[in-house]
Amino acid sequence: MSNFQMSYAGHVSDRVEDLYHGIVKPEAIDFHFIPLPPFQAFNRFLRGEFDCGEMSFSTYVIKTAQSKLDGKPLPFVAIPVFPSRTFRHGAIYVNRAAGITKPEQLAGRRVGVPEYAMTAAVWTRGMLKHQHGVDPESIEWVTGGLQEAGRKPLLDLKFPGITIRHEETETLNDMLVSGDIEALIAPQIPPAIREDLPEVAPLFDDLAAAEQDYYRRTGLFPIMHAVVIRRELYERHPWAAVSLYQAFEKAKNNCLARLSIEEPVSLSLPWSWSLRKKVIELMGEDFWPYGIEKNRDVIEALCQYTWEQGLTPVKVEIDDLFAPSVVSLASERL
Repeated sequence: MSNFQMSYAGHVSDRVEDLYHGIVKPEAIDFHFIPLPPFQAFNRFLRGEFDCGEMSFSTYVIKTAQSKLDGKPLPFVAIPVFPSRTFRHGAIYVNRAAGITKPEQLAGRRVGVPEYAMTAAVWTRGMLKHQHGVDPESIEWVTGGLQEAGRKPLLDLKFPGITIRHEETETLNDMLVSGDIEALIAPQIPPAIREDLPEVAPLFDDLAAAEQDYYRRTGLFPIMHAVVIRRELYERHPWAAVSLYQAFEKAKNNCLARLSIEEPVSLSLPWSWSLRKKVIELMGEDFWPYGIEKNRDVIEALCQYTWEQGLTPVKVEIDDLFAPSVVSLASERL
């Protein structure tokens, strides 16, 4: 019996490069990896162009909640593979003239964000609320394009009690420089920061210290993206979800093994060996875990944040999110 074809859209990182280059292959699947920036991958997967792909985790949680409410299953299902994770303290930027020097001072301010429901913003608001006492309702939100005006949101949602203005003509970057917004939450670094303009600055001076302290306090390494598969494909071939999960896990483990090579170093970054040692001391050997149990707390935190921020009409549970075949068989060979 020949392998069946599967197309995948997502960004290429060291965690998935062995899949991209064909060094790791999902068992019994001819895997076609199409490299795309995340936002393009999300949109094109939602339009039905690919069999599986990288998906904004908050978008997936929100859509899962909506499907629970209307009783209609989503046309896709996730496996607990998380190709993108990032601490989000570094996503907050301020206009210096606003006098914002600590997170608590964001209350009552105008804050830009490309999309209110984007995963980076969900995690940042969760951190602001639970670690610094800043409620989303206390902020005047402005959405729009970071570098190009007129960005349209991935999901068209209303949020009770939240003030949101969508900006069509100016970029959030320019508004931050001018002071039209006093702060910005964005997963990409704004051009004004890259250009070292004096009007703007990151909120946290010592970013690594702030994020490491957050991890010590919470144990959370925020998940940004998950991998999703077309439900029709999954229902015909439930074993394929397991094959895919195992392949992603192997590619990630290969990546972590390469980072452990002391000489010659595999990463073109000075002090990478000592940095890896510090990461392991804080987070353990498998500091980028896949699967459910190792990520239960962080998945539950995102489900809690989407619900309390008004993004979901009901609270999503972990059992609602992932393909049952992977939940039960991920540790076994096919």
